[in-house]
Amino acid sequence: MKIAIIDYDMGNVRSIENAINHVGDFDIRITSDPDVIKASNCIILPGVGAFPDAMKKLREKQLLDVLTTEATVNKKPVLGICLGMQLLFESSEEIELTVGLGWIPGKVEYMKPGKNLRVPHVGWNSLILKKNQSVFDYLGEDKDFYFVHSLWVNCPEEYKLATFDYGVEMTASVQKGNVFGMQFHPEKSQKNGLAAMKSFLDWAQTQQQGESDA
Repeated sequence: MKIAIIDYDMGNVRSIENAINHVGDFDIRITSDPDVIKASNCIILPGVGAFPDAMKKLREKQLLDVLTTEATVNKKPVLGICLGMQLLFESSEEIELTVGLGWIPGKVEYMKPGKNLRVPHVGWNSLILKKNQSVFDYLGEDKDFYFVHSLWVNCPEEYKLATFDYGVEMTASVQKGNVFGMQFHPEKSQKNGLAAMKSFLDWAQTQQQGESDA
């Protein structure tokens, strides 16, 4: 399976590459080349930093159209990680109101956890699973993942795979069809994070095989 990790100067792409190499043997390309993205079977959109800067970088590198076509028309498996997950949604209020990719309904808002809890939310937190069947089916009693963020995704319940409790319940992972998002950092979440990455990639491979058989 050919995996394109999108390089737009806003993500820890090497850490994502290393995590993928830990869980399988894939043809991984760290790229901002539209032709490489079109030739891939699966797209990973990482992200660290501010939402407006990320959208500006994607626009400057002329990636918006190719990513939207591959995700929404060609229905390739996509995984957005941390800021990359937030970019999947319609808008963000970070710094200034900014339009996102809009592949999943919802908006990104500043965290207001209450109970004197600190923002940003940094550290380990346990997932609350929302679906009977999902990429998190492998999880047992240990559902802890590592988070670093100041904003969260407010979206309809139907798209939530998992949430977490930080004074109030907030979105941890989402799915709409072929598009997935993880607010936590799987590459920093030790065995649970690597297993989450493997579970998503296993699912992506079944989609690729299904297309090959068709």
